[in-house]
Amino acid sequence: MGAVQSRRDGGILELRIERPPANAIDSRTSRELGESFAAFAEDDDLGVAIVTGTGDRFFSAGWDLKAAAAGDSEDFEPGGFAGLTEMFDLDKPVIAAVNGYAAGGGFELALACDLIVATEGARFSLPEVNRGFVADAGGVLRLPKRLPRALAMEMLLTGEPLEAEGAARFGLVNRVVEAAELMPVARGLAERINAAAPLAVRAVKAIVDATVHLPVPAGYRLLRDGSIEALARVEGSADAAEGPRAFAEGRDPVWRGE
Repeated sequence: MGAVQSRRDGGILELRIERPPANAIDSRTSRELGESFAAFAEDDDLGVAIVTGTGDRFFSAGWDLKAAAAGDSEDFEPGGFAGLTEMFDLDKPVIAAVNGYAAGGGFELALACDLIVATEGARFSLPEVNRGFVADAGGVLRLPKRLPRALAMEMLLTGEPLEAEGAARFGLVNRVVEAAELMPVARGLAERINAAAPLAVRAVKAIVDATVHLPVPAGYRLLRDGSIEALARVEGSADAAEGPRAFAEGRDPVWRGE
């Protein structure tokens, strides 16, 4: 049995890291996650993925330092560390269901997701500077874009954690819930996403990923030049005609994904 357990429920894929006690990620686990995310990307029957950890203490402690000290390789492909942190062309949304402490690479995995739901006792930290290296699986790049710079720099330079409530207050986390509600809330968000037009959902993610670093006028130019393939698939699609027609007819739309 591998360290990553998967479960399909309609158009939702659930991935659970099962490496107690801390769900640390070694190279094998990273590759398993990468293969799972790659399969998710290619499966048109799946629209949303949820990633979580086993137990109630750790979402993931990140890179398995004990395995690294014992000579484990840093071969994290496909998708970079944890299979998602460098999967830049994934145009389907991923939800992190953070069931406890997300430290180091575990936090970087959550940062690579599109939505974060966390338990009340969850914490987030990037303690790499206290281990002699840097959070180079996306932490130093993504965190300053998600939090006020001063707070992001404090976390990066000291390794001090941010509690779930504070993360929600700064907009890093979408929901803070009781432990028993974590997966039901994450699944509820996934179901709401899957109820929308699938091509439009993928286009939204692709557009945001392609333009988030750009000024609005430059983003508009990218929207209009036809270079965002996911947006081009929406324009003139059957679903783009079905939405207005269903609204005019007073019924729920029937999406075909084409």
